[in-house]
Amino acid sequence: MWLRRRGCLRPAGCGVEELRRRRREREAALRKARREQQLISKRLLRDDAPEEGEGGCVAVILGQAEIQQFLQLAQRGTEEKERERALVSLRRGLQHPETQQTFICSVLGSTLPQHMLQLLQPGPKLNFGVAVEFAWCLHYITCSQVNNALLITHGALSTLGLLLLDLAGAVQRTEDAGLELLACPVLRCLSNLLTEAAVGAVGEQMQLRDERVVAALFILLQFFLQKQPSLLPEGLWLLNNLTANSPSFCTSLLSLDLIEPLLQLLPVSNVVSVLVLTVLCNVAEKGPAYCQHLWPGPLLCSLLGTLAFSDTEVVGQSLELLQLLFLYRPEAAQAFLQQSGLQALERHEKEAQLQDRVHALQQTALHG
Repeated sequence: MWLRRRGCLRPAGCGVEELRRRRREREAALRKARREQQLISKRLLRDDAPEEGEGGCVAVILGQAEIQQFLQLAQRGTEEKERERALVSLRRGLQHPETQQTFICSVLGSTLPQHMLQLLQPGPKLNFGVAVEFAWCLHYITCSQVNNALLITHGALSTLGLLLLDLAGAVQRTEDAGLELLACPVLRCLSNLLTEAAVGAVGEQMQLRDERVVAALFILLQFFLQKQPSLLPEGLWLLNNLTANSPSFCTSLLSLDLIEPLLQLLPVSNVVSVLVLTVLCNVAEKGPAYCQHLWPGPLLCSLLGTLAFSDTEVVGQSLELLQLLFLYRPEAAQAFLQQSGLQALERHEKEAQLQDRVHALQQTALHG
């Protein structure tokens, strides 16, 4: 990212554009690794552990006839429990690449996806157990990227977006009803679908106003913080994908005054810290007007705190955010210097993964 010339370091390429390109490359690799990990993940949230833990049922590879049978039972089963059991079996089978491939022969090329997505339509007729199982089926399909563009065409983004709003309302009405079991796959599916090239105008595809989506997502983040902190990264990945290429979603984040609640998540874990900082980089790279909302404010103080972390990913993302902030708001660099920012950087000067970026940031802070 940084080039050495005449004994000093400076940003390579065109500064902000180079930062953006490098981060996009890094995030693409992270998303790929994330999808691969999710493909083999089990639910392990609460109610499924005895069933799928060690010594439990082993997922089997399903053939075309079995897939069709389970789908028919899920759609037309006479009892809710029968429909739910059919989706449990399908969801387990979809953990195997062989079943996923078969699922592309009998299903995605037909009219069935439209009928399947009806199982996730929010409303009084939504059966929670059936919705949970189908959402996890959809999760394995979107992770495998077999034909996400087709799912988007069939209205998957709109359906999942409405379900996200419904879940946010539900967590405000009840203390704990196992809602995280549905929220987790819904967030994962939305995150994976939003990375597709076919999604141009995100707001239009989701048929929702930006502020509603962002507000609902933060309601869920607060719920996770209290009830299921391990799910915070799922919500933050979605927020990252929403803000990465969309100034309007970044504007919603600012207009709803959500920067400070976002910063309050920094101490939760290193993984959460990196994602929070990545979202803030998405906002900062949109230009001076966006950085004006980030500084002055609590951001600089929080970044001085993250520079004290030992995790190189957290520190590296903090350096990137500071670089963007200094480029667009030079007065922030002066405040950084006045608050002993250079001393905070010195502890990372000898770390191989960070030293070039540390030196470049020092140059920017001192000389602009």
